[in-house]
Amino acid sequence: MSKVDPIIELHPWLALPSGKALLDWEQDQIDRLVADIFGFHAVQLGLPELDGLRANRMPHQWRLLDGSYHPGDLSTNAAALYCDFGALPYPNHSLDLVVLPHALELAHDPHAVLREVERVLVPEGRVVIIGFNPFSLWGLWQGLGRWGVKSATVLPQGEFISYWRLRDWLRLLNLDVESGCFGCYRPMVPTDRAWGRLRWLERAGARWWPVLGAVYCVVAVKRARGLRLIGKVKRTRVASSAAPAVVAQRHVQQDQIG
Repeated sequence: MSKVDPIIELHPWLALPSGKALLDWEQDQIDRLVADIFGFHAVQLGLPELDGLRANRMPHQWRLLDGSYHPGDLSTNAAALYCDFGALPYPNHSLDLVVLPHALELAHDPHAVLREVERVLVPEGRVVIIGFNPFSLWGLWQGLGRWGVKSATVLPQGEFISYWRLRDWLRLLNLDVESGCFGCYRPMVPTDRAWGRLRWLERAGARWWPVLGAVYCVVAVKRARGLRLIGKVKRTRVASSAAPAVVAQRHVQQDQIG
């Protein structure tokens, strides 16, 4: 039996011209963002069609896949680990960079995935997240799938997470958002010709409605909070005899006046 193409099976939108263009935009953004992130250990969760660590120079890199993928789906030379994204096989404070391209939308419990990311990140470590924007033309297409239009669903097995909702989740986990951007303002179309005719929407969208792009990219950093002393602090009181000299002079002046 021939092997089923993972792009068609798992991510149908990637087979369309619009999907390929969107994947190219995501690849460019991640390359730009991770190029200057330094450390020793970096991990990418999901979407092997995108190499989120190729522009990064950390010596130890891994790609993690969940049960939706098969061993033959990974086309890169990096080692691939198969695990539950809600239980990452790394100790606390051990990773310098985690890249999540559409991993949260496809996760059964995105909160658990983010908690694991916060746990394994070192202080000042960074996470790069790419997700679909529900307030976009692609989000509208995804919504039509909920109303019974199956062919309109972008991610049949996933759910879009808004940019502002994600920021709230990150804030609760003490992950400070460093930067964010939106892109891909054209709707999902099936042909190269239709995609090319709508190119003007990219310029117009970036200028007039920038937060309505099909996808967003967020970079957050795990801040190292300040240290706090534990135990009682010994305080010494200043003796009354050690009063400033100006007070003594004031009493002397009063005696002389009296």
